[in-house]
Amino acid sequence: MKICVRDVETRAKHLAYDEPTEEINAELKRGPVHDYDFPGTVHVALTYYRAGTELFFAGDLTAPVIGYCGRCLEEFQSQISRHFAFVLVPQCDALAARKWEDEEDVELAYYQGEYVDLSPLVREQIFLSLPTRPLCHEACKGLCPNCGSNLNLGPCSCAASNPPRAAVHLANPRR
Repeated sequence: MKICVRDVETRAKHLAYDEPTEEINAELKRGPVHDYDFPGTVHVALTYYRAGTELFFAGDLTAPVIGYCGRCLEEFQSQISRHFAFVLVPQCDALAARKWEDEEDVELAYYQGEYVDLSPLVREQIFLSLPTRPLCHEACKGLCPNCGSNLNLGPCSCAASNPPRAAVHLANPRR
């Protein structure tokens, strides 16, 4: 989503749109482990305005996401939701940038030219909204360290003949 800088006014404007997820999914597949997929778009609702040359954006994003459990390796559906806020200052305005350096709840980014491309900034917020370790649920029992059976489905056949050990929590080799 691109916004023309001259169209950003001092009066707040509202915008809602759906961010495509093709680039996000491609980035998620680049690593050695593939933990998440976005089956559809990410809904973004934001408010934006200007104060001098500084552009202010605040909003929320929501999306369905498919995760692959880090304990049992099963696919599960979830929802991400994140509130975000960031300030864009002109690339050449170092004084404005210093004013925002110590703010903890506001991200700082730069813009130059006639248009601001929100997609990279929104994609960053999407990545930040994902849990670092996907779990189908907190009480997931994982896999049997002996036979690899999913212990969420019940005790495995080797449980009676072997003393219990901790469940194995490995990255999914199928991904």
